[in-house]
Amino acid sequence: MTLRTHGECFSGYNTFIMTNISPVEQVAALLQTIGQGSRLQILLAIGEGEPCVCHLEATFGWRQAYLSQHLMALRKAGIVLTSRQGRNIHYRLSDPRLLVLIQQAAAFQGVSLPTLAPSAECSCPNCNEHRSEECL
Repeated sequence: MTLRTHGECFSGYNTFIMTNISPVEQVAALLQTIGQGSRLQILLAIGEGEPCVCHLEATFGWRQAYLSQHLMALRKAGIVLTSRQGRNIHYRLSDPRLLVLIQQAAAFQGVSLPTLAPSAECSCPNCNEHRSEECL
């Protein structure tokens, strides 16, 4: 499985690109990694955007250490990628098709997933810019 993001190949550490495990085990590892409720919420909050860590903290009200543990697991698995803008670290899905997979799983279960909007509590430049655009 090769993960691609915005036309480029992700060559960083990825626990799913292992030559010594079968394709079935690779899929099982992916589903196990994203299968925790907290991680699914994080992936939904990231969605098609690129929120910063402080945005995710404000959205969920979780402690930074708890959130960081889940983000680290998702990052090590190659599911999310990071970029730094000043003091803020932003996360994005390495492959947007993962969001489609999550939405299809919800449809299979006959449930609707929450829409996780930017929190009014977040004071990062990204969220402040978004709120000021809404006021115009």
